[in-house]
Amino acid sequence: MLRAVIADDQALVRTGFGMILAADGIEVTAEAADGAQAVAAVRRTRPDVVLMDIRMPGMDGIEATGRILADKEAAGTRVIILTTYDLDHYVYAALTAGASGFLLKDVTPEHLVAAVRLVQSGDALLAPSITRRLIERFAHREEARPAAAHRDLSGLTPRELEVLRLLGTGLSNAELAERLFLSPTTVKTHIGRILSKLELRDRVQAVVLAYETGLVTPGGPAGEVAPG
Repeated sequence: MLRAVIADDQALVRTGFGMILAADGIEVTAEAADGAQAVAAVRRTRPDVVLMDIRMPGMDGIEATGRILADKEAAGTRVIILTTYDLDHYVYAALTAGASGFLLKDVTPEHLVAAVRLVQSGDALLAPSITRRLIERFAHREEARPAAAHRDLSGLTPRELEVLRLLGTGLSNAELAERLFLSPTTVKTHIGRILSKLELRDRVQAVVLAYETGLVTPGGPAGEVAPG
């Protein structure tokens, strides 16, 4: 059974999300009202997915996400950020901390369940249009670039580099396959190799890296692929 922890400082939100997940057979192993409680809950129950609010008293969701994902014992845990606004300026920091994506708090029950299952399966690019808009807004910030600027991409094949560029524009596997005249299975294989070679946790981190290294430049609604 898929297991989840819900971290939010509003009890009503925790209860509502918990009921939605439980109704679909997802076990809520713990609830947390702040980041410190979330970290402790993950260490105690080892869930598959954490629904993490950003703005919480004491330790916020960003720091909690970083601590959880830095814990080798929690290697299989994925974090989904919960936010009220789709361009919350804290979300980018949470994604760079290793979160697998984010959801708006007004998400429908069906989309909440689908997102949790999607992330648990390893396909982590949630709400691609919103994620892309957020990354386009914040990835160009000067303080975000230095660490990624030194990331060595030389180990990627020309095809993998092309896939990474297009992945950075928010394309799905099916869209990538159509653009590159490849099968979805081949695209998935390329993405898996890219993540492995660059030691990235998931697709979201790949998108962030594509912007931070300049492979994709912020601008248009779908991003602009930088010439290679």
